[in-house]
Amino acid sequence: CTCQRTISYLVADKSWKRPIVGHLAWAMGAVPVKRAQDSAGKGSGTVTLEIPAEGSSDKSIRVVGKATKFSSEIKVGDKIRFPKTAMGIKVSGIDDDESMSLKMEEGVLDVLSSQPFPQYVPFDILPRIDQKDVYQNVLEKLASGGTIGIFPEGGSHDRTDLLPLKVGVALIAYSELEKDGINVPIVPVGLNYFRAHRFRGKATVEFGSPTYIEPSTLADFKQGGADKRRVCNELLGRIEDSMRSVIVSVPDYDTMQIIHAARRLYRQDGIVQTAEQRQDMGRRFAEGYKRMLLQVEGEPPEEWLSLQNRLLAYQKELTQLGIRDYQVAGLDHEEVEIGCETQGHGKGETVLHRLNILGHIFHLLCIFVLASIPAVLLNLPVGMISRMYSNRRRKVALAASKVKIKGYDVMLSERVLCCIVLVPSLWMVYGLLLFCFTSLDYPSLAVCFTCFPLFSYWSIMATESGMVDVKDLKPYVMRMIPSARRRLAALPATRKALRADLRAMIRKIGPTLGKIYYEKDLNWAEITTETKRLTLISSGSLDVDEVLGSESKKDD
Repeated sequence: CTCQRTISYLVADKSWKRPIVGHLAWAMGAVPVKRAQDSAGKGSGTVTLEIPAEGSSDKSIRVVGKATKFSSEIKVGDKIRFPKTAMGIKVSGIDDDESMSLKMEEGVLDVLSSQPFPQYVPFDILPRIDQKDVYQNVLEKLASGGTIGIFPEGGSHDRTDLLPLKVGVALIAYSELEKDGINVPIVPVGLNYFRAHRFRGKATVEFGSPTYIEPSTLADFKQGGADKRRVCNELLGRIEDSMRSVIVSVPDYDTMQIIHAARRLYRQDGIVQTAEQRQDMGRRFAEGYKRMLLQVEGEPPEEWLSLQNRLLAYQKELTQLGIRDYQVAGLDHEEVEIGCETQGHGKGETVLHRLNILGHIFHLLCIFVLASIPAVLLNLPVGMISRMYSNRRRKVALAASKVKIKGYDVMLSERVLCCIVLVPSLWMVYGLLLFCFTSLDYPSLAVCFTCFPLFSYWSIMATESGMVDVKDLKPYVMRMIPSARRRLAALPATRKALRADLRAMIRKIGPTLGKIYYEKDLNWAEITTETKRLTLISSGSLDVDEVLGSESKKDD
Protein backbone atom coordinates (compact mmCIF):
# COMPACT_ATOMS: atom_id res chain seq x y z
CA CYS A 1 0.00 0.00 0.00
CA THR A 2 2.91 2.37 0.69
CA CYS A 3 4.66 1.61 -2.62
CA GLN A 4 3.34 3.44 -5.65
CA ARG A 5 4.78 0.86 -8.05
CA THR A 6 3.77 -2.69 -8.87
CA ILE A 7 5.99 -5.10 -6.94
CA SER A 8 7.10 -8.28 -8.70
CA TYR A 9 8.23 -10.84 -6.13
CA LEU A 10 10.80 -13.52 -6.81
CA VAL A 11 9.15 -16.85 -6.02
CA ALA A 12 10.73 -20.30 -5.89
CA ASP A 13 10.07 -22.35 -9.01
CA LYS A 14 8.93 -25.14 -6.70
CA SER A 15 6.12 -22.90 -5.40
CA TRP A 16 5.41 -21.53 -8.88
CA LYS A 17 4.48 -25.02 -10.06
CA ARG A 18 2.06 -25.66 -7.17
CA PRO A 19 -1.67 -25.29 -7.87
CA ILE A 20 -3.26 -22.10 -6.52
CA VAL A 21 0.10 -20.73 -5.30
CA GLY A 22 1.44 -20.63 -8.81
CA HIS A 23 -1.75 -19.08 -10.17
CA LEU A 24 -1.72 -16.36 -7.50
CA ALA A 25 1.99 -15.69 -8.12
CA TRP A 26 1.33 -15.38 -11.86
CA ALA A 27 -1.54 -12.96 -11.24
CA MET A 28 0.75 -10.81 -9.07
CA GLY A 29 3.43 -10.68 -11.75
CA ALA A 30 5.96 -12.75 -9.78
CA VAL A 31 9.19 -14.04 -11.31
CA PRO A 32 9.94 -17.78 -10.83
CA VAL A 33 13.45 -18.68 -9.66
CA LYS A 34 15.01 -22.15 -9.62
CA ARG A 35 16.85 -22.88 -6.39
CA ALA A 36 19.67 -25.36 -6.02
CA GLN A 37 18.26 -26.69 -2.74
CA ASP A 38 15.01 -27.65 -4.50
CA SER A 39 16.98 -29.86 -6.89
CA ALA A 40 19.30 -31.33 -4.25
CA GLY A 41 19.87 -35.07 -4.29
CA LYS A 42 21.72 -37.60 -2.18
CA GLY A 43 25.26 -38.35 -3.28
CA SER A 44 26.48 -41.95 -3.49
CA GLY A 45 28.71 -43.16 -0.66
CA THR A 46 30.30 -41.07 2.08
CA VAL A 47 33.14 -38.54 2.21
CA THR A 48 35.75 -37.06 4.49
CA LEU A 49 37.89 -33.95 4.07
CA GLU A 50 41.53 -32.99 4.24
CA ILE A 51 41.37 -29.42 5.54
CA PRO A 52 44.53 -27.34 4.92
CA ALA A 53 46.44 -26.18 7.98
CA GLU A 54 45.83 -22.68 9.31
CA GLY A 55 48.01 -20.18 7.47
CA SER A 56 48.44 -22.47 4.48
CA SER A 57 48.47 -20.90 1.02
CA ASP A 58 46.29 -23.74 -0.31
CA LYS A 59 42.87 -22.30 -1.23
CA SER A 60 41.15 -25.64 -1.84
CA ILE A 61 39.88 -28.48 0.33
CA ARG A 62 40.56 -32.07 -0.65
CA VAL A 63 37.56 -34.44 -0.56
CA VAL A 64 38.13 -38.17 -0.26
CA GLY A 65 35.20 -40.46 -0.99
CA LYS A 66 34.26 -44.02 -0.17
CA ALA A 67 32.00 -45.80 -2.71
CA THR A 68 31.36 -42.41 -4.34
CA LYS A 69 30.73 -41.53 -8.00
CA PHE A 70 32.10 -37.99 -8.31
CA SER A 71 32.84 -38.23 -12.04
CA SER A 72 29.30 -39.17 -13.04
CA GLU A 73 27.19 -37.40 -10.37
CA ILE A 74 28.98 -34.07 -9.90
CA LYS A 75 30.20 -31.31 -12.20
CA VAL A 76 32.59 -28.44 -11.53
CA GLY A 77 30.50 -25.54 -10.25
CA ASP A 78 28.04 -27.77 -8.38
CA LYS A 79 27.92 -27.62 -4.59
CA ILE A 80 27.86 -30.29 -1.91
CA ARG A 81 26.12 -29.95 1.44
CA PHE A 82 26.85 -31.83 4.64
CA PRO A 83 24.35 -33.06 7.27
CA LYS A 84 22.57 -30.45 9.43
CA THR A 85 23.99 -27.50 7.47
CA ALA A 86 22.32 -25.14 5.00
CA MET A 87 25.39 -23.82 3.20
CA GLY A 88 26.64 -25.53 0.05
CA ILE A 89 30.36 -25.60 -0.77
CA LYS A 90 31.36 -25.17 -4.41
CA VAL A 91 33.25 -27.93 -6.24
CA SER A 92 36.38 -26.52 -7.89
CA GLY A 93 37.81 -29.69 -9.43
CA ILE A 94 37.16 -33.43 -9.88
CA ASP A 95 40.05 -35.89 -10.07
CA ASP A 96 38.23 -39.23 -10.18
CA ASP A 97 35.26 -41.03 -8.63
CA GLU A 98 36.72 -40.82 -5.11
CA SER A 99 38.71 -37.59 -5.14
CA MET A 100 37.80 -33.95 -5.77
CA SER A 101 38.46 -30.48 -4.38
CA LEU A 102 36.24 -27.77 -2.89
CA LYS A 103 36.68 -24.01 -3.07
CA MET A 104 37.70 -22.26 0.14
CA GLU A 105 35.26 -19.37 0.64
CA GLU A 106 34.07 -17.20 3.50
CA GLY A 107 32.10 -19.19 6.09
CA VAL A 108 33.25 -22.60 4.80
CA LEU A 109 35.49 -23.35 7.79
CA ASP A 110 32.59 -22.60 10.17
CA VAL A 111 30.46 -25.18 8.34
CA LEU A 112 33.23 -27.79 8.32
CA SER A 113 33.92 -27.33 12.04
CA SER A 114 30.41 -28.65 12.78
CA GLN A 115 31.16 -31.99 11.07
CA PRO A 116 32.82 -35.02 12.73
CA PHE A 117 35.75 -35.19 10.31
CA PRO A 118 37.89 -37.27 9.72
CA GLN A 119 34.91 -39.61 10.02
CA TYR A 120 33.08 -40.32 6.76
CA VAL A 121 29.71 -38.58 6.43
CA PRO A 122 26.92 -38.55 3.81
CA PHE A 123 26.41 -35.53 1.57
CA ASP A 124 23.89 -33.86 -0.75
CA ILE A 125 24.58 -32.59 -4.25
CA LEU A 126 23.25 -29.13 -5.20
CA PRO A 127 23.44 -28.77 -9.00
CA ARG A 128 24.55 -25.47 -10.47
CA ILE A 129 21.53 -23.48 -11.71
CA ASP A 130 21.88 -21.09 -14.65
CA GLN A 131 19.89 -17.99 -13.65
CA LYS A 132 20.66 -15.98 -16.79
CA ASP A 133 17.04 -15.78 -17.93
CA VAL A 134 15.87 -14.85 -14.43
CA TYR A 135 18.39 -12.01 -14.16
CA GLN A 136 17.42 -10.77 -17.61
CA ASN A 137 13.73 -10.69 -16.67
CA VAL A 138 14.46 -8.93 -13.37
CA LEU A 139 16.71 -6.30 -14.98
CA GLU A 140 14.07 -5.55 -17.63
CA LYS A 141 11.47 -4.94 -14.91
CA LEU A 142 13.82 -2.64 -13.00
CA ALA A 143 14.82 -0.73 -16.15
CA SER A 144 11.14 -0.12 -16.99
CA GLY A 145 10.52 1.45 -13.57
CA GLY A 146 9.29 -1.68 -11.82
CA THR A 147 10.03 -2.89 -8.30
CA ILE A 148 11.35 -6.28 -7.27
CA GLY A 149 10.52 -7.95 -3.96
CA ILE A 150 13.14 -10.48 -2.89
CA PHE A 151 13.73 -12.55 0.23
CA PRO A 152 17.55 -12.46 0.37
CA GLU A 153 17.83 -15.35 2.84
CA GLY A 154 16.67 -17.67 0.07
CA GLY A 155 13.58 -19.09 1.79
CA SER A 156 11.35 -18.99 4.84
CA HIS A 157 12.30 -20.26 8.28
CA ASP A 158 11.25 -19.98 11.92
CA ARG A 159 14.60 -19.10 13.46
CA THR A 160 15.07 -16.12 15.76
CA ASP A 161 17.81 -14.51 13.66
CA LEU A 162 18.71 -13.94 10.03
CA LEU A 163 20.22 -16.67 7.89
CA PRO A 164 23.28 -15.80 5.75
CA LEU A 165 22.11 -13.68 2.83
CA LYS A 166 22.36 -15.02 -0.72
CA VAL A 167 24.47 -13.03 -3.16
CA GLY A 168 21.63 -12.69 -5.70
CA VAL A 169 20.37 -9.35 -4.41
CA ALA A 170 23.87 -7.84 -4.72
CA LEU A 171 24.35 -9.24 -8.24
CA ILE A 172 21.00 -7.81 -9.36
CA ALA A 173 21.79 -4.35 -7.98
CA TYR A 174 25.29 -4.23 -9.52
CA SER A 175 24.09 -5.65 -12.85
CA GLU A 176 21.39 -2.98 -13.12
CA LEU A 177 23.95 -0.25 -12.39
CA GLU A 178 26.32 -1.72 -14.98
CA LYS A 179 23.72 -2.31 -17.69
CA ASP A 180 21.36 0.66 -17.42
CA GLY A 181 23.21 3.05 -15.10
CA ILE A 182 20.44 2.87 -12.47
CA ASN A 183 21.57 2.79 -8.84
CA VAL A 184 18.48 1.06 -7.48
CA PRO A 185 17.55 1.69 -3.82
CA ILE A 186 17.51 -1.50 -1.74
CA VAL A 187 14.80 -0.95 0.89
CA PRO A 188 14.70 -3.33 3.89
CA VAL A 189 11.24 -4.50 4.95
CA GLY A 190 10.89 -6.13 8.35
CA LEU A 191 8.12 -8.70 8.89
CA ASN A 192 7.63 -9.32 12.60
CA TYR A 193 4.96 -11.82 13.56
CA PHE A 194 3.07 -12.56 16.75
CA ARG A 195 1.72 -16.16 16.79
CA ALA A 196 2.34 -16.38 13.06
CA HIS A 197 1.24 -20.01 12.73
CA ARG A 198 -2.35 -19.31 13.84
CA PHE A 199 -5.33 -17.58 12.30
CA ARG A 200 -5.89 -13.98 13.37
CA GLY A 201 -2.19 -13.69 14.29
CA LYS A 202 -0.72 -10.20 14.25
CA ALA A 203 2.18 -8.81 12.27
CA THR A 204 4.04 -5.53 11.99
CA VAL A 205 5.60 -4.38 8.72
CA GLU A 206 8.42 -1.87 9.05
CA PHE A 207 10.39 -0.10 6.32
CA GLY A 208 13.98 1.00 6.81
CA SER A 209 16.29 3.43 5.07
CA PRO A 210 17.39 2.39 1.56
CA THR A 211 20.87 1.09 0.82
CA TYR A 212 22.69 2.23 -2.33
CA ILE A 213 25.72 0.92 -4.17
CA GLU A 214 28.84 3.04 -3.90
CA PRO A 215 29.36 3.99 -7.60
CA SER A 216 33.15 3.85 -7.23
CA THR A 217 32.96 0.08 -6.59
CA LEU A 218 31.44 -0.66 -10.00
CA ALA A 219 34.90 -0.93 -11.58
CA ASP A 220 35.83 -3.68 -9.11
CA PHE A 221 32.59 -5.50 -9.92
CA LYS A 222 33.35 -5.37 -13.64
CA GLN A 223 36.86 -6.66 -13.04
CA GLY A 224 35.42 -9.90 -11.65
CA GLY A 225 37.20 -12.49 -9.54
CA ALA A 226 38.18 -11.62 -5.97
CA ASP A 227 37.36 -7.92 -6.41
CA LYS A 228 33.83 -8.73 -7.53
CA ARG A 229 33.28 -11.06 -4.56
CA ARG A 230 34.64 -8.43 -2.18
CA VAL A 231 32.34 -5.59 -3.27
CA CYS A 232 29.33 -7.94 -3.37
CA ASN A 233 30.08 -9.15 0.16
CA GLU A 234 30.49 -5.57 1.37
CA LEU A 235 27.10 -4.66 -0.11
CA LEU A 236 25.54 -7.77 1.46
CA GLY A 237 26.97 -6.70 4.82
CA ARG A 238 25.34 -3.29 4.54
CA ILE A 239 22.04 -4.86 3.42
CA GLU A 240 22.15 -7.22 6.40
CA ASP A 241 22.72 -4.28 8.76
CA SER A 242 19.72 -2.46 7.28
CA MET A 243 17.58 -5.59 7.61
CA ARG A 244 18.51 -5.98 11.27
CA SER A 245 17.32 -2.43 11.83
CA VAL A 246 13.72 -3.45 11.02
CA ILE A 247 13.48 -6.79 12.86
CA VAL A 248 13.91 -8.11 16.39
CA SER A 249 16.76 -10.62 16.23
CA VAL A 250 17.92 -12.74 19.17
CA PRO A 251 20.44 -15.59 19.42
CA ASP A 252 18.03 -18.41 20.32
CA TYR A 253 14.50 -19.34 21.40
CA ASP A 254 15.20 -19.18 25.16
CA THR A 255 16.49 -15.64 24.78
CA MET A 256 13.36 -14.71 22.85
CA GLN A 257 11.19 -16.08 25.69
CA ILE A 258 13.18 -14.08 28.24
CA ILE A 259 12.82 -10.87 26.22
CA HIS A 260 9.07 -11.33 25.68
CA ALA A 261 8.52 -12.06 29.38
CA ALA A 262 10.63 -9.05 30.38
CA ARG A 263 8.76 -6.79 27.97
CA ARG A 264 5.39 -7.83 29.39
CA LEU A 265 6.48 -7.36 33.00
CA TYR A 266 8.17 -4.02 32.40
CA ARG A 267 5.17 -2.26 30.88
CA GLN A 268 2.54 -0.66 33.09
CA ASP A 269 -0.60 -2.64 33.89
CA GLY A 270 -3.81 -1.47 32.26
CA ILE A 271 -2.07 0.17 29.30
CA VAL A 272 -2.76 -1.51 25.95
CA GLN A 273 0.26 -1.14 23.68
CA THR A 274 -0.01 -0.96 19.91
CA ALA A 275 1.90 -3.46 17.77
CA GLU A 276 4.44 -0.72 16.97
CA GLN A 277 5.01 0.02 20.66
CA ARG A 278 5.47 -3.69 21.46
CA GLN A 279 7.87 -3.93 18.56
CA ASP A 280 9.91 -0.96 19.77
CA MET A 281 10.13 -2.21 23.36
CA GLY A 282 11.00 -5.73 22.24
CA ARG A 283 13.77 -4.37 20.05
CA ARG A 284 15.16 -2.28 22.90
CA PHE A 285 15.28 -5.36 25.12
CA ALA A 286 16.88 -7.45 22.35
CA GLU A 287 19.61 -4.94 21.50
CA GLY A 288 20.13 -4.10 25.16
CA TYR A 289 20.53 -7.80 25.94
CA LYS A 290 23.25 -8.12 23.29
CA ARG A 291 25.06 -5.02 24.58
CA MET A 292 24.96 -6.30 28.16
CA LEU A 293 26.44 -9.64 27.08
CA LEU A 294 29.28 -7.75 25.38
CA GLN A 295 29.89 -5.66 28.50
CA VAL A 296 30.35 -8.76 30.68
CA GLU A 297 32.26 -10.59 27.89
CA GLY A 298 29.70 -13.38 27.72
CA GLU A 299 29.86 -14.21 31.43
CA PRO A 300 26.79 -12.68 33.13
CA PRO A 301 26.88 -12.15 36.91
CA GLU A 302 24.96 -14.49 39.20
CA GLU A 303 22.28 -11.85 39.83
CA TRP A 304 21.54 -11.64 36.12
CA LEU A 305 21.44 -15.43 35.62
CA SER A 306 19.13 -15.80 38.61
CA LEU A 307 16.70 -13.23 37.16
CA GLN A 308 16.73 -15.01 33.78
CA ASN A 309 15.94 -18.35 35.42
CA ARG A 310 13.11 -16.79 37.41
CA LEU A 311 11.65 -15.25 34.23
CA LEU A 312 11.72 -18.61 32.46
CA ALA A 313 10.22 -20.37 35.51
CA TYR A 314 7.43 -17.77 35.68
CA GLN A 315 6.67 -18.21 31.98
CA LYS A 316 6.64 -22.01 32.41
CA GLU A 317 4.22 -21.72 35.34
CA LEU A 318 1.87 -19.57 33.25
CA THR A 319 2.01 -22.11 30.42
CA GLN A 320 1.23 -25.03 32.73
CA LEU A 321 -1.71 -23.20 34.30
CA GLY A 322 -2.93 -22.09 30.88
CA ILE A 323 -3.22 -18.39 31.69
CA ARG A 324 -1.64 -15.18 30.40
CA ASP A 325 0.45 -12.61 32.17
CA TYR A 326 -2.26 -9.93 31.93
CA GLN A 327 -4.64 -12.24 33.80
CA VAL A 328 -2.23 -12.55 36.76
CA ALA A 329 -2.65 -8.87 37.56
CA GLY A 330 -6.37 -9.50 38.04
CA LEU A 331 -5.77 -12.44 40.40
CA ASP A 332 -4.36 -10.06 42.98
CA HIS A 333 -7.83 -8.55 43.37
CA GLU A 334 -9.61 -11.91 43.62
CA GLU A 335 -10.13 -14.06 46.71
CA VAL A 336 -8.53 -17.08 45.09
CA GLU A 337 -7.81 -18.62 48.50
CA ILE A 338 -11.14 -17.89 50.13
CA GLY A 339 -12.13 -20.54 52.65
CA CYS A 340 -8.59 -21.13 53.92
CA GLU A 341 -8.18 -21.10 57.68
CA THR A 342 -5.51 -18.44 57.41
CA GLN A 343 -8.02 -16.14 55.77
CA GLY A 344 -10.64 -16.64 58.52
CA HIS A 345 -13.57 -17.23 56.16
CA GLY A 346 -16.49 -19.43 57.09
CA LYS A 347 -17.96 -22.29 55.13
CA GLY A 348 -20.92 -20.16 54.03
CA GLU A 349 -18.66 -17.56 52.47
CA THR A 350 -16.68 -20.31 50.78
CA VAL A 351 -19.83 -21.84 49.27
CA LEU A 352 -21.02 -18.44 48.02
CA HIS A 353 -17.64 -17.77 46.46
CA ARG A 354 -17.59 -21.13 44.70
CA LEU A 355 -21.13 -20.51 43.42
CA ASN A 356 -19.97 -17.14 42.11
CA ILE A 357 -17.14 -18.86 40.23
CA LEU A 358 -19.58 -21.39 38.81
CA GLY A 359 -21.79 -18.51 37.72
CA HIS A 360 -18.86 -16.93 35.86
CA ILE A 361 -18.08 -20.23 34.19
CA PHE A 362 -21.71 -20.77 33.14
CA HIS A 363 -21.96 -17.21 31.77
CA LEU A 364 -18.79 -17.52 29.71
CA LEU A 365 -19.79 -20.95 28.44
CA CYS A 366 -23.17 -19.61 27.27
CA ILE A 367 -21.50 -16.80 25.34
CA PHE A 368 -19.03 -19.22 23.78
CA VAL A 369 -21.76 -21.68 22.74
CA LEU A 370 -23.87 -18.95 21.15
CA ALA A 371 -20.84 -17.65 19.28
CA SER A 372 -19.95 -21.15 18.12
CA ILE A 373 -23.27 -22.06 16.50
CA PRO A 374 -22.61 -20.44 13.09
CA ALA A 375 -18.95 -21.42 13.23
CA VAL A 376 -19.73 -25.12 13.76
CA LEU A 377 -21.75 -25.21 10.54
CA LEU A 378 -19.65 -22.98 8.29
CA ASN A 379 -16.07 -22.92 9.61
CA LEU A 380 -15.43 -25.85 11.96
CA PRO A 381 -15.18 -28.55 9.24
CA VAL A 382 -12.81 -26.39 7.22
CA GLY A 383 -10.82 -25.41 10.33
CA MET A 384 -10.31 -29.01 11.44
CA ILE A 385 -9.28 -30.24 8.01
CA SER A 386 -6.95 -27.28 7.36
CA ARG A 387 -5.34 -27.77 10.77
CA MET A 388 -4.54 -31.42 10.04
CA TYR A 389 -3.40 -30.63 6.51
CA SER A 390 -1.11 -27.75 7.57
CA ASN A 391 0.44 -29.86 10.33
CA ARG A 392 1.17 -32.63 7.83
CA ARG A 393 2.71 -30.11 5.43
CA ARG A 394 4.75 -28.67 8.30
CA LYS A 395 6.28 -32.08 8.98
CA VAL A 396 7.09 -32.53 5.29
CA ALA A 397 8.72 -29.09 5.09
CA LEU A 398 10.64 -29.68 8.32
CA ALA A 399 12.01 -32.99 7.08
CA ALA A 400 13.13 -31.42 3.79
CA SER A 401 14.71 -28.31 5.36
CA LYS A 402 18.15 -27.82 6.86
CA VAL A 403 17.30 -24.52 8.60
CA LYS A 404 13.80 -24.83 10.05
CA ILE A 405 13.42 -25.50 13.79
CA LYS A 406 9.75 -26.51 14.07
CA GLY A 407 8.44 -25.54 10.63
CA TYR A 408 5.81 -23.15 11.98
CA ASP A 409 6.60 -20.66 9.20
CA VAL A 410 4.69 -22.75 6.62
CA MET A 411 1.62 -23.61 8.70
CA LEU A 412 -0.52 -20.54 8.19
CA SER A 413 0.25 -20.36 4.46
CA GLU A 414 -0.82 -23.97 4.05
CA ARG A 415 -3.98 -23.39 6.08
CA VAL A 416 -4.93 -20.40 3.95
CA LEU A 417 -4.36 -22.39 0.75
CA CYS A 418 -6.46 -25.24 2.11
CA CYS A 419 -9.28 -22.85 3.04
CA ILE A 420 -9.24 -21.26 -0.42
CA VAL A 421 -10.28 -24.64 -1.79
CA LEU A 422 -12.44 -26.00 1.05
CA VAL A 423 -14.55 -22.95 1.96
CA PRO A 424 -16.27 -22.53 -1.44
CA SER A 425 -16.47 -26.33 -1.72
CA LEU A 426 -18.37 -26.46 1.58
CA TRP A 427 -20.74 -23.75 0.37
CA MET A 428 -21.41 -25.77 -2.75
CA VAL A 429 -22.15 -28.87 -0.64
CA TYR A 430 -24.62 -26.93 1.50
CA GLY A 431 -26.19 -25.45 -1.61
CA LEU A 432 -26.57 -28.93 -3.11
CA LEU A 433 -28.15 -30.22 0.12
CA LEU A 434 -30.63 -27.33 0.14
CA PHE A 435 -31.50 -28.05 -3.50
CA CYS A 436 -32.02 -31.79 -2.96
CA PHE A 437 -33.69 -31.90 0.45
CA THR A 438 -35.73 -28.69 0.65
CA SER A 439 -38.58 -27.23 -1.33
CA LEU A 440 -36.98 -23.82 -1.73
CA ASP A 441 -37.38 -22.19 -5.12
CA TYR A 442 -34.44 -21.01 -7.22
CA PRO A 443 -34.45 -17.36 -6.07
CA SER A 444 -34.45 -18.46 -2.41
CA LEU A 445 -31.62 -20.90 -3.06
CA ALA A 446 -29.64 -18.14 -4.80
CA VAL A 447 -30.15 -15.80 -1.82
CA CYS A 448 -29.02 -18.52 0.63
CA PHE A 449 -25.95 -19.32 -1.41
CA THR A 450 -24.88 -15.70 -1.84
CA CYS A 451 -25.29 -15.15 1.91
CA PHE A 452 -22.81 -17.91 2.79
CA PRO A 453 -19.75 -15.57 2.56
CA LEU A 454 -21.42 -13.04 4.87
CA PHE A 455 -22.41 -15.74 7.37
CA SER A 456 -18.85 -17.15 7.29
CA TYR A 457 -17.38 -13.75 8.07
CA TRP A 458 -19.83 -13.17 10.92
CA SER A 459 -19.04 -16.59 12.35
CA ILE A 460 -15.31 -15.81 12.29
CA MET A 461 -15.85 -12.58 14.21
CA ALA A 462 -18.20 -14.31 16.67
CA THR A 463 -15.73 -17.14 17.20
CA GLU A 464 -12.96 -14.65 17.88
CA SER A 465 -15.08 -13.05 20.61
CA GLY A 466 -15.89 -16.50 21.94
CA MET A 467 -12.22 -17.45 22.10
CA VAL A 468 -11.54 -14.37 24.20
CA ASP A 469 -14.12 -15.66 26.65
CA VAL A 470 -12.55 -19.14 26.60
CA LYS A 471 -9.19 -17.64 27.59
CA ASP A 472 -10.89 -15.80 30.44
CA LEU A 473 -12.69 -19.02 31.37
CA LYS A 474 -9.47 -20.95 32.12
CA PRO A 475 -8.56 -19.14 35.39
CA TYR A 476 -12.09 -19.73 36.76
CA VAL A 477 -11.90 -23.43 35.98
CA MET A 478 -8.43 -23.71 37.53
CA ARG A 479 -9.73 -22.18 40.76
CA MET A 480 -11.96 -25.19 41.25
CA ILE A 481 -8.86 -27.42 41.56
CA PRO A 482 -7.24 -27.17 45.04
CA SER A 483 -3.62 -27.61 43.91
CA ALA A 484 -4.02 -25.16 41.04
CA ARG A 485 -5.81 -22.70 43.33
CA ARG A 486 -2.77 -22.55 45.59
CA ARG A 487 -0.47 -21.99 42.62
CA LEU A 488 -2.74 -19.23 41.32
CA ALA A 489 -2.69 -17.59 44.72
CA ALA A 490 1.11 -17.45 44.67
CA LEU A 491 1.38 -15.94 41.18
CA PRO A 492 0.57 -12.26 41.99
CA ALA A 493 3.30 -12.10 44.66
CA THR A 494 5.75 -13.87 42.35
CA ARG A 495 4.96 -11.46 39.56
CA LYS A 496 5.24 -8.42 41.82
CA ALA A 497 8.67 -9.46 43.14
CA LEU A 498 9.91 -10.40 39.68
CA ARG A 499 8.71 -7.13 38.23
CA ALA A 500 10.41 -5.10 40.97
CA ASP A 501 13.71 -6.96 40.52
CA LEU A 502 13.54 -6.59 36.74
CA ARG A 503 12.97 -2.84 36.93
CA ALA A 504 15.75 -2.49 39.50
CA MET A 505 18.11 -4.37 37.17
CA ILE A 506 17.13 -2.16 34.23
CA ARG A 507 17.63 1.02 36.28
CA LYS A 508 21.07 -0.27 37.23
CA ILE A 509 22.25 -1.38 33.79
CA GLY A 510 20.16 0.92 31.57
CA PRO A 511 22.38 4.03 31.79
CA THR A 512 25.32 2.02 30.39
CA LEU A 513 23.29 1.36 27.23
CA GLY A 514 23.12 5.03 26.25
CA LYS A 515 20.57 5.87 23.55
CA ILE A 516 18.71 2.56 23.90
CA TYR A 517 17.77 3.49 27.46
CA TYR A 518 17.39 7.27 27.28
CA GLU A 519 16.09 8.29 23.85
CA LYS A 520 12.49 7.92 22.76
CA ASP A 521 13.04 7.88 18.98
CA LEU A 522 15.96 5.81 17.75
CA ASN A 523 17.72 5.27 14.45
CA TRP A 524 17.75 1.48 14.55
CA ALA A 525 20.10 1.21 11.59
CA GLU A 526 22.77 3.04 13.61
CA ILE A 527 22.01 1.00 16.75
CA THR A 528 22.31 -2.39 15.03
CA THR A 529 25.45 -1.31 13.15
CA GLU A 530 27.05 -0.22 16.43
CA THR A 531 26.09 -3.51 18.09
CA LYS A 532 27.68 -5.42 15.22
CA ARG A 533 30.85 -3.31 15.47
CA LEU A 534 31.11 -3.94 19.21
CA THR A 535 30.58 -7.66 18.62
CA LEU A 536 33.43 -7.75 16.08
CA ILE A 537 35.73 -5.89 18.46
CA SER A 538 34.83 -8.23 21.31
CA SER A 539 35.49 -11.33 19.18
CA GLY A 540 38.83 -9.96 17.97
CA SER A 541 37.71 -9.78 14.33
CA LEU A 542 38.06 -6.00 14.35
CA ASP A 543 41.01 -4.12 15.77
CA VAL A 544 40.18 -1.31 18.20
CA ASP A 545 43.07 0.85 17.01
CA GLU A 546 41.85 0.58 13.41
CA VAL A 547 38.36 1.65 14.47
CA LEU A 548 39.66 4.64 16.42
CA GLY A 549 41.93 5.57 13.53
CA SER A 550 39.11 5.50 11.00
CA GLU A 551 36.89 7.57 13.31
CA SER A 552 39.60 10.21 13.76
CA LYS A 553 40.00 10.47 9.98
CA LYS A 554 36.26 11.06 9.67
CA ASP A 555 36.46 13.81 12.28
CA ASP A 556 39.35 15.46 10.39
